[in-house]
Amino acid sequence: MRYFVTGGAGFIGSNYIYNAVAQGKEVVCLDVLSYASNFLYIEPLVTNKFISFERVDIGDQEAVRSVLKKYNPEYIVNFAAETHVDRSILSPEKFISTNILGTFRLLEASRGYYEKLTSFEKAKFRFIHISTDEVFGSLEKDENSFTESSSYQPNSPYSASKASSDHIVRSWYHTYKFPAIITNCSNNYGPYQFPEKLIPLIIINALNQEALPIYGDGKQIRDWLYVDDHCVALSLIIDRGHPGETYNIGGNCQITNLEVVTKICNILDEIKPLESNKSYNQLIKFVDDRPGHDRRYAVNSSKISSHFGWAPLESFDSGIKKTINWYLENSKWISNVVSGEYKGWIQKNYKI
Repeated sequence: MRYFVTGGAGFIGSNYIYNAVAQGKEVVCLDVLSYASNFLYIEPLVTNKFISFERVDIGDQEAVRSVLKKYNPEYIVNFAAETHVDRSILSPEKFISTNILGTFRLLEASRGYYEKLTSFEKAKFRFIHISTDEVFGSLEKDENSFTESSSYQPNSPYSASKASSDHIVRSWYHTYKFPAIITNCSNNYGPYQFPEKLIPLIIINALNQEALPIYGDGKQIRDWLYVDDHCVALSLIIDRGHPGETYNIGGNCQITNLEVVTKICNILDEIKPLESNKSYNQLIKFVDDRPGHDRRYAVNSSKISSHFGWAPLESFDSGIKKTINWYLENSKWISNVVSGEYKGWIQKNYKI
């Protein structure tokens, strides 16, 4: 079985590819290698010929058609997207271009490919679109978690662009009978995450003894999902999910951003104490909240739990320790991705 993975040199995509290769799956990685993706993530797999790699933008419909014809995949797994809310606020156009128009062009290239398959091949083919819980908007503290039937109420350019892409994918199933599946996940964390997101940003800044920026009062609640657990859920959905369906994937772990940062500091205090014997917590700095900041996300994953027997294996405590240890052991990777442009963007965005 051949898997065509777009955005496979990004955070979740690369982790999914490692998971798929471990299961003996044949993978073709398609990635344009934008700022948040990095060939270093998957280079060992390419060098050792465990996977194939094509540097292609999903918005280039003809190029996508060409590589589909070249590899003849049975599954297309679409991770390709611009994903950071902060960047979407500063520069929304790229999010519209990639997440909406790019998804449309990928769908059209994929639909053209699908329509030329034999009946037997069509029966096996699936298009899996990876999305976010942010499309559902913000929950009050006492509201129930998002389900697959929750209404879409996106509040940022990023979440609006992903909501749009979800609607387009769903319409391709209903209009063209194109066998698409949508997944909506909660906040991921783990190895290879680009350090503009909260957890790697805090880990790296703490190790450099730099300010640990927290938006507003830090009481925004997120449902944290360890990336390996996400990948296992995706494998089950790809193998057993039904076209036209949507599946939520959450970590069943709701904690505030301030609690996340404090946990990271406390773990680092234990395993890599500062020479001054002070706590990393002293580096915490509250900064102005970002515009339209959603207060709470929480995902109900009972559908995939009941249908496929899935549940996250990692608690936040176990997952965050694994994540911190990975960053401690991969200082070379950090130095390669943390460029001057990145540092300038962090300073501009957080005003630190």
